[in-house]
Amino acid sequence: MPLAALVQEITAISPAAHLVRLLAVSKLQPAGAIAALAGQGQRAFGENYVQEAAAKVQALAPLGLEWHLIGHLQSNKAELAARTFDWVQTVDRPKLVTALARHRPAGRPPLNVLIQVNIDDEDSKHGCSPDAVQALAAAIAREPMLCLRGLMTIPAPHPEAERRRAAFARMRELFDALAGRYPQVDTLSMGMSGDFALAIAEGATMVRVGTALFGPRPSP
Repeated sequence: MPLAALVQEITAISPAAHLVRLLAVSKLQPAGAIAALAGQGQRAFGENYVQEAAAKVQALAPLGLEWHLIGHLQSNKAELAARTFDWVQTVDRPKLVTALARHRPAGRPPLNVLIQVNIDDEDSKHGCSPDAVQALAAAIAREPMLCLRGLMTIPAPHPEAERRRAAFARMRELFDALAGRYPQVDTLSMGMSGDFALAIAEGATMVRVGTALFGPRPSP
């Protein structure tokens, strides 16, 4: 789908009360494909792998893009992540909070952080439990080199749309509670190529779309 058409669709279904940002998921896409999309006006890109992203960030630095880590972060990659990304959307345990804060370069703005929530309690998914959100948020808020911006989730891929919508609705409740305590919280990242309309209907402020923009991902 052309970028302009996707942006138009997102805008058309977004509530008037808030803007929904598009994050282009560029995992496994070459730097040239990212640059081409940036040339059409897309500024924010999401990557799953720290080392793969670091090479792209360096190659495309003159374009001034915004880079988000949306894949699971291993503790031993926290230093490189803190130096590479503008946002890390997958913070799900206190150890990462400490490591990211310690390694964020002093000359850079605070690293924007989202807490990843395992909203459907799937064994195969990363993310903290809903009950752990407030304690993790407090730990992030204590770190001057981190900026707590909100929540992120990848719900279970239920074939029934209403079950996915219910998961998005639970996330919105968590988000509203978090925003009530931290005024800088403004981002609820949920919804992908196949369900972003459902996510927007339940309050997403950022959707993560890859396939609809780039087509099928290349093989690793």
